[in-house]
Amino acid sequence: MRHAGAVANATGLVAGYALDALFGDPRRGHPVAGFGRAAAALERRLYRPERLAGAIFTALCVGAPVAMGVAATVGTRRRPAARAVLVAAGTWAVLGGRSLRHEAKTMGRSLRGGDLPAARQRLGHLCGRDPSTLDEPEIARATVESVAENTSDAVVAPLVWGAVAGLPGLLGYRAANTLDAMVGHRNVRYARFGTPAARLDDLLNLVPARLTGLLTVALAPAGKGDRARAWRVWRRDRDDHPSPNAGQCEAAMAGALGVRLGGRNVYFGRVEVRPFLGDGPRPEARHLARAARISRAVGLATLGLAVAYPLTAGRLVAAAARRAGPLAGNAARRVGRR
Repeated sequence: MRHAGAVANATGLVAGYALDALFGDPRRGHPVAGFGRAAAALERRLYRPERLAGAIFTALCVGAPVAMGVAATVGTRRRPAARAVLVAAGTWAVLGGRSLRHEAKTMGRSLRGGDLPAARQRLGHLCGRDPSTLDEPEIARATVESVAENTSDAVVAPLVWGAVAGLPGLLGYRAANTLDAMVGHRNVRYARFGTPAARLDDLLNLVPARLTGLLTVALAPAGKGDRARAWRVWRRDRDDHPSPNAGQCEAAMAGALGVRLGGRNVYFGRVEVRPFLGDGPRPEARHLARAARISRAVGLATLGLAVAYPLTAGRLVAAAARRAGPLAGNAARRVGRR
């Protein structure tokens, strides 16, 4: 029965990835957008400029989807086909690979055509920077950085957590990542309230971000990149970014493309100056399609690892946990008899 559940999870991950690759995000009624509206309504009720209030908010917003995932998993324990359908739907809902690549390619076409106003208007689909004064290299840089980071956030991390924890992992990760985008900002309103959500997102992305960096290095040739240079830049620059995770992805992409990322970012009233990552020129329009191809290759490689995990390492981990349970119980009983 446990093997059937592992097969169902793996099948659902593949089907969900295929749905995202074929259709992208649903244009209407996206579950993540619905979650965001519900979280915003709850924030209005719970907001206080305190970390405790933020922790309660984060626990409720993440706990509810995880509980739903657990209930669905238990309810389909003896129905692997239903489990596979639910995991496929959940995977499709939380992935954003096709949309990410589409935005990068659309931005590239706008820049190649010299349509800077259209590119500036489009940038809001990828990141929260103020595009009003950005020139082509800065818009291209913002796009490459967003593709690199969101390859982890929107593709690799959901697949990793789906492989490790099934439907609860998929839903819980996406809830935490969405909350970070909503309240995990370093501004006056969210300096304390948003800290729990930001820290949870950092924790959940520790492994996926580093996997993304390593896969970007390994698959740099998919975007006509240099694997050796990507490895060198990733090792040298990955810890220079203020985020504990984004630098892993951006440094590897900078090395793969042979460009320099980082610098001054303006976020509608807030300015950040980040260290440079990589060597070479600033990105140009031609680099965006290459970044999208690397992102796609990383996603496919992660899917392969995610599918293999429930059927290999995941079964070993589960068996070890089952064996550890009785051993711990026996040890506790021996201590009690003393």
